Amino acid sequence: LISVGSALAAITDPFRDDMVAVFGEVTGSYAFRDLHRIMSNDEEGRQILRDRPRINTRTVDLDYLSRLPDYTFGYTYYRFLHDNNVSPDSRLPVQFVDDAELAYVAQRYREVHDLIHTILEMPIHMLGEVTVKWVEAIHTKMPMCSTGAVFGAMRLKPKQRRDYVNIHLPWALRVGFNAKNLMCVYYEKHWEEPLSELQQKLGIEPFPRQAPRQPDRGKIAQ
Repeated sequence: LISVGSALAAITDPFRDDMVAVFGEVTGSYAFRDLHRIMSNDEEGRQILRDRPRINTRTVDLDYLSRLPDYTFGYTYYRFLHDNNVSPDSRLPVQFVDDAELAYVAQRYREVHDLIHTILEMPIHMLGEVTVKWVEAIHTKMPMCSTGAVFGAMRLKPKQRRDYVNIHLPWALRVGFNAKNLMCVYYEKHWEEPLSELQQKLGIEPFPRQAPRQPDRGKIAQ
């Protein structure tokens, strides 16, 4: 009943963080186990599971990040939070996952969501959110992510839908299948790294800023 109710609320209003969080927890048990296995088999992922770092204003020095060079991952994250008026403290604690190891995996996913937006350079409007959800769906296999990607896309405006089909979705799928699993990234150890270098290291291809030009209908493409 909880899963059905939270699913309906999350689909109706994808910006209801509380319902999205509940839906993710109550439907994600198999995904959390698989993510724990994936992280355990990755050197950086194992370190995350061992250290159990948290991301909030008590553990992340945002003032320090604000003073980093503007090309760094840390400064880009600070600007993302500042420009969108969001806080890492806004992520709710996990409530419906009993296993402590899996509960941490669920909490880690929740807390790195804005960092994934940052590393992908995706804004938090509907199109950006749907794009991120596709990458997360491939990397986490969480039903909440795939549901958000599919139903979120249905809410896009016509121009957004064209950009989604022609640019954002193909790019998100390529990143999802080709990049390192983003749950295995110890983001806190990369603050000083240039964003472009970190993206390259993780196998994240640059986002195509413009749609490919189409040949004129009255001309034969050379």
